[in-house]
Amino acid sequence: MPKLKTKSGAKKRFKLTGTGKIKRKGAFKSHILTKKETKQKRNLTQTSYVATVDEKSVLRQLAIK
Repeated sequence: MPKLKTKSGAKKRFKLTGTGKIKRKGAFKSHILTKKETKQKRNLTQTSYVATVDEKSVLRQLAIK
């Protein structure tokens, strides 16, 4: 069986941590920021983890497992 290619969009958006979790950036922080409150924009800056139900599909996109 040939090697699996990594989805180029996924490799730009996700990072694997040392414990095996998948880090991701929050959405809604790229444009139209004038109507959003400062507190909301500050909270969107923080990274979070991919939900456990979605981990399998993200790992498949990253060609891991």
